[in-house]
Amino acid sequence: MTAPELLVRDVTLRFGGLYALDDVSLTVEPGSLHALIGPNGAGKSSCFNVISGLYRANEGSVTFGEHDLSHTRPHRLARLGIGRSFQNAALSPHSTVLDNVMLGRFALTHGGFLSCGLRLPWTRREERKHAERAAEICAFLGIGAELHQPVGSLPYGIVKRVDLARALAVEPSLLLLDEPAAGTNAAETAELASTIHDIRDELGISILLVEHDMGLVMGIADRVTVLDFGRVIADGTPAEVQADPEVIRAYLGSENAEAG
Repeated sequence: MTAPELLVRDVTLRFGGLYALDDVSLTVEPGSLHALIGPNGAGKSSCFNVISGLYRANEGSVTFGEHDLSHTRPHRLARLGIGRSFQNAALSPHSTVLDNVMLGRFALTHGGFLSCGLRLPWTRREERKHAERAAEICAFLGIGAELHQPVGSLPYGIVKRVDLARALAVEPSLLLLDEPAAGTNAAETAELASTIHDIRDELGISILLVEHDMGLVMGIADRVTVLDFGRVIADGTPAEVQADPEVIRAYLGSENAEAG
């Protein structure tokens, strides 16, 4: 698929007199893997929530291809080809992996409440089609064997992959990943890095990643945007960002930056 460009332009977000984002701009190029990083409280989650429609920016704009997301309700983003995973996977623990992933297919279904309630033949065919696709996505992510297991009985690393599968079930051209490695061990993080790379390469989609694990970010990102106190302090390749004095100062403090 062809992924549209995501443009965040001059976005400012205020909570009372507090600036969570201050004139933030970034561009996620089609088919790229773009990371958004920064120290705690830098504004990463606020920026993510503006993009995904949970917060309304006071100033600026967010566009995805020809679509203006600035005033688009969150539930409409899936139909525009935007999928999102969450730092804390909001899954139904008593439902199976398949049922949780099928939630991501809702925006692609055509049946209404009445036709689905009556179990009309065409709705059953559609349900089978979506279930088959959900199973394919789970197999791609290495969780096909867990398809009929309750999510609450699974290890945390598998649960994070179920959340990722649900986001991919939207068939997105832009995938928003909110700290996908949070709470995972070193082996799970390494596997996740490979999986994210495979998703981008094999599906040809754009990925915007918020992550604290710098090893993961610097190993897979094409481009990195760094926030600090709600402002962009650096934007470039991983190598450029790692060598940027402002980034070093934000993470290590001014004395350590001067010593470095």
